[in-house]
Amino acid sequence: MPVEFLTEEQRERYGQFTGEPTSEQRARYFHLDDTDRDIIARHRGEHNRLGFAVQLCTVRFLGTFLENLGTVPSEVIAMLAHQLGILQPQCLAEYRAGQTRWEHTTEMRQQYGYSDFSAVPLQFRLNRWLYAQQEGSCDKTQQASC
Repeated sequence: MPVEFLTEEQRERYGQFTGEPTSEQRARYFHLDDTDRDIIARHRGEHNRLGFAVQLCTVRFLGTFLENLGTVPSEVIAMLAHQLGILQPQCLAEYRAGQTRWEHTTEMRQQYGYSDFSAVPLQFRLNRWLYAQQEGSCDKTQQASC
Protein backbone atom coordinates (compact mmCIF):
# COMPACT_ATOMS: atom_id res chain seq x y z
CA MET A 1 0.00 0.00 0.00
CA PRO A 2 1.40 3.44 -0.86
CA VAL A 3 2.51 5.38 2.18
CA GLU A 4 3.96 8.47 0.53
CA PHE A 5 1.64 10.71 2.52
CA LEU A 6 3.11 9.50 5.83
CA THR A 7 6.11 11.12 7.46
CA GLU A 8 9.21 8.99 7.96
CA GLU A 9 8.43 8.74 11.69
CA GLN A 10 4.86 7.63 10.97
CA ARG A 11 6.12 4.95 8.56
CA GLU A 12 8.56 3.62 11.15
CA ARG A 13 5.92 3.52 13.88
CA TYR A 14 3.07 2.06 11.80
CA GLY A 15 1.83 -1.31 13.00
CA GLN A 16 4.09 -1.40 16.06
CA PHE A 17 3.90 -0.76 19.74
CA THR A 18 5.88 2.32 20.68
CA GLY A 19 5.81 1.57 24.39
CA GLU A 20 3.26 0.45 26.93
CA PRO A 21 -0.30 1.54 26.12
CA THR A 22 -1.77 4.06 28.54
CA SER A 23 -4.40 2.99 31.05
CA GLU A 24 -7.07 4.61 28.86
CA GLN A 25 -5.83 2.70 25.80
CA ARG A 26 -5.72 -0.56 27.74
CA ALA A 27 -9.30 -0.03 28.92
CA ARG A 28 -10.51 0.75 25.41
CA TYR A 29 -8.61 -1.72 23.25
CA PHE A 30 -7.55 -4.55 25.56
CA HIS A 31 -10.77 -5.25 27.44
CA LEU A 32 -12.45 -8.51 26.46
CA ASP A 33 -16.24 -8.35 26.33
CA ASP A 34 -18.61 -11.32 26.51
CA THR A 35 -18.57 -11.87 22.74
CA ASP A 36 -14.76 -11.89 22.73
CA ARG A 37 -14.68 -14.37 25.60
CA ASP A 38 -17.17 -16.68 23.88
CA ILE A 39 -15.10 -16.74 20.70
CA ILE A 40 -11.83 -17.16 22.59
CA ALA A 41 -13.28 -20.00 24.69
CA ARG A 42 -13.78 -22.09 21.52
CA HIS A 43 -10.01 -22.54 21.23
CA ARG A 44 -8.21 -25.41 22.91
CA GLY A 45 -5.24 -24.77 25.14
CA GLU A 46 -4.32 -21.74 27.18
CA HIS A 47 -1.62 -20.75 24.68
CA ASN A 48 -4.21 -20.61 21.86
CA ARG A 49 -6.73 -18.67 23.92
CA LEU A 50 -4.13 -16.15 25.07
CA GLY A 51 -2.63 -15.88 21.60
CA PHE A 52 -6.02 -15.28 20.02
CA ALA A 53 -6.77 -12.58 22.60
CA VAL A 54 -3.40 -10.91 22.06
CA GLN A 55 -3.88 -10.84 18.29
CA LEU A 56 -7.46 -9.63 18.56
CA CYS A 57 -6.62 -6.75 20.86
CA THR A 58 -3.47 -5.89 18.94
CA VAL A 59 -5.34 -5.54 15.65
CA ARG A 60 -7.90 -3.35 17.42
CA PHE A 61 -5.18 -1.14 18.81
CA LEU A 62 -2.71 -0.99 15.91
CA GLY A 63 -5.05 -1.55 13.00
CA THR A 64 -2.96 -4.43 11.67
CA PHE A 65 -1.84 -7.90 12.65
CA LEU A 66 1.71 -8.16 13.95
CA GLU A 67 4.31 -10.29 12.22
CA ASN A 68 6.21 -10.65 15.49
CA LEU A 69 4.06 -11.17 18.57
CA GLY A 70 7.23 -10.94 20.65
CA THR A 71 6.95 -7.15 20.47
CA VAL A 72 3.69 -7.02 22.43
CA PRO A 73 4.33 -5.28 25.77
CA SER A 74 4.38 -7.66 28.72
CA GLU A 75 1.81 -5.53 30.55
CA VAL A 76 -0.69 -6.15 27.72
CA ILE A 77 -0.06 -9.90 27.82
CA ALA A 78 -0.43 -9.98 31.61
CA MET A 79 -3.69 -8.01 31.43
CA LEU A 80 -5.20 -10.37 28.86
CA ALA A 81 -3.98 -13.47 30.71
CA HIS A 82 -5.60 -12.15 33.89
CA GLN A 83 -8.93 -11.58 32.11
CA LEU A 84 -8.83 -15.15 30.79
CA GLY A 85 -7.76 -16.69 34.10
CA ILE A 86 -4.44 -17.87 32.64
CA LEU A 87 -1.85 -18.14 35.38
CA GLN A 88 1.16 -18.75 33.12
CA PRO A 89 1.25 -15.97 30.48
CA GLN A 90 4.61 -17.28 29.24
CA CYS A 91 2.57 -19.97 27.43
CA LEU A 92 2.27 -17.35 24.67
CA ALA A 93 5.73 -18.44 23.49
CA GLU A 94 4.24 -21.73 22.29
CA TYR A 95 1.60 -19.83 20.32
CA ARG A 96 4.19 -17.50 18.74
CA ALA A 97 6.17 -20.51 17.52
CA GLY A 98 3.19 -22.24 15.91
CA GLN A 99 1.21 -21.78 12.72
CA THR A 100 -2.23 -21.56 14.37
CA ARG A 101 -1.90 -17.82 14.71
CA TRP A 102 -2.19 -17.41 10.93
CA GLU A 103 -5.46 -19.38 10.96
CA HIS A 104 -6.67 -17.13 13.76
CA THR A 105 -6.17 -14.00 11.65
CA THR A 106 -8.55 -15.46 9.07
CA GLU A 107 -11.05 -16.32 11.79
CA MET A 108 -10.86 -12.80 13.23
CA ARG A 109 -11.49 -11.27 9.82
CA GLN A 110 -14.60 -13.42 9.47
CA GLN A 111 -15.91 -13.02 13.04
CA TYR A 112 -15.21 -9.31 13.44
CA GLY A 113 -15.44 -8.09 9.84
CA TYR A 114 -11.82 -6.98 9.50
CA SER A 115 -10.68 -6.52 5.92
CA ASP A 116 -7.38 -7.25 4.26
CA PHE A 117 -6.64 -3.99 2.49
CA SER A 118 -3.82 -5.55 0.49
CA ALA A 119 -6.46 -7.38 -1.58
CA VAL A 120 -6.76 -5.64 -4.95
CA PRO A 121 -10.33 -4.26 -4.86
CA LEU A 122 -10.07 -3.07 -1.27
CA GLN A 123 -6.58 -1.64 -1.74
CA PHE A 124 -7.78 0.40 -4.72
CA ARG A 125 -10.78 1.75 -2.81
CA LEU A 126 -8.66 2.54 0.24
CA ASN A 127 -5.99 4.31 -1.82
CA ARG A 128 -8.62 6.34 -3.65
CA TRP A 129 -10.21 7.33 -0.33
CA LEU A 130 -6.83 8.25 1.21
CA TYR A 131 -5.86 10.41 -1.76
CA ALA A 132 -9.25 12.12 -1.62
CA GLN A 133 -8.64 12.86 2.07
CA GLN A 134 -5.24 14.32 1.26
CA GLU A 135 -6.65 16.50 -1.51
CA GLY A 136 -9.49 17.66 0.73
CA SER A 137 -7.02 18.75 3.39
CA CYS A 138 -5.23 21.17 1.05
CA ASP A 139 -6.12 24.81 1.31
CA LYS A 140 -6.02 27.20 -1.66
CA THR A 141 -2.43 28.33 -0.97
CA GLN A 142 -1.19 24.70 -1.15
CA GLN A 143 -3.40 23.57 -4.01
CA ALA A 144 -0.57 23.33 -6.56
CA SER A 145 1.53 21.05 -4.35
CA CYS A 146 -1.29 18.68 -3.37
